[in-house]
Amino acid sequence: MNARLILISIFWFFLGHVAVWFQLNGQFKWDWFKENTFLLACCGIPISFLYIWGTKYAFDGFDGVLWPGRFLGFSVGMVVYAICTSYFFNEGITPKTAVSLGLALLLLSVQLFWK
Repeated sequence: MNARLILISIFWFFLGHVAVWFQLNGQFKWDWFKENTFLLACCGIPISFLYIWGTKYAFDGFDGVLWPGRFLGFSVGMVVYAICTSYFFNEGITPKTAVSLGLALLLLSVQLFWK
């Protein structure tokens, strides 16, 4: 396991999930997003590169194993979604959401620390 490559992977996954959050949920907050769906759909191409790079670095960081990178991307996405939804829509973290986030972090911890 290469921690440096995994951190680079987390960076790319983080950027990808933030971009997708705005791409999908911006329509409920800002008129521009609602009125420019074709342009937002076209943004899917550059956003795909963020996930491709995240997957590449995760694969290399986890010594050529795919599953840990998938769980890493999922966990980063759960955290990004919770933060953005809470901040932009004032949807607090309910106990059910807190447990789900805790499970996502536990999933990430298993992949990072279980030898």
